[in-house]
Amino acid sequence: MQILNGKETSEIIKKELAIQVKERKAAGRKIPHLAAILVGNDGGSITYVNNKLKACEEIGFESTLVRYDDSVSEEVLLNKVIALNEDKSIDGFIVQLPLPDHIDEMKVTLTIDPKKDVDGFHPINVGNMMLNIPGFVPATPAGIVELIRRYNIETSGKNCVVVGRSNIVGTPLSLLLGRNANPGNCTVTLVHSRSENIKDICLKADILVAAVGIPGFITADMVKEGAVVIDVGTTRVEDPSRERGWRLAGDVDFKEVAPKTAAITPVPGGVGPMTIASLMINTLKAMELKGK
Repeated sequence: MQILNGKETSEIIKKELAIQVKERKAAGRKIPHLAAILVGNDGGSITYVNNKLKACEEIGFESTLVRYDDSVSEEVLLNKVIALNEDKSIDGFIVQLPLPDHIDEMKVTLTIDPKKDVDGFHPINVGNMMLNIPGFVPATPAGIVELIRRYNIETSGKNCVVVGRSNIVGTPLSLLLGRNANPGNCTVTLVHSRSENIKDICLKADILVAAVGIPGFITADMVKEGAVVIDVGTTRVEDPSRERGWRLAGDVDFKEVAPKTAAITPVPGGVGPMTIASLMINTLKAMELKGK
């Protein structure tokens, strides 16, 4: 059983990006600039954004944080998005989700300039991904594919089951793993809350991706011997033994499942760091696509 170490792999990627930044600085060229909009005080969102900004600092990117209270109006938020679209110093930006209930997330996503949409959520970028046209792939699916690539996991002709059909992970990942590429060329099955016989379907998977947001959803009796298991889950669960009172739990029962696998991602330290690394790659790409 091999641990697919996303933390270690992401550090390698950040060092590769840092070299490119140094080369750009030496040549007097523009340095990538990522902006992030954070609404409210959700602990998870604050942690995610801080980690993204920390990665920018480590690599040598410029970064800007825009913060609003939960009470911010949709109009104010949309006007800020438009301002960032027009700011030539900003190469890419993200609006951290989820947003408060009174704000239409889709309206915000549609307002973002697709050329600065480094989260890859805009419909134009989703379409580009499906057609394999240069653009921005959502960071988590892109990070998973990059992790698979760097560990030389064979995907061609393999049965891949993706559990969860979200627009930001499950659905785009199923497209990426099914297209004619390397990694890719999988026979992909996407299962969800309405699927029947999920256990039987998962048992046929050579590559099993869990992205449902339910701690411990994937149990040992759902995984065949020698499968590769990718755990996307990062749910905070109460843990009185920890000083902070909680721990991160994945969608996979790691202790029971890991011994059956050929390779598996841990939580934390698996997919999460790769998501941030992919966001950094997209930010550099955003600048390069503009010819800067």
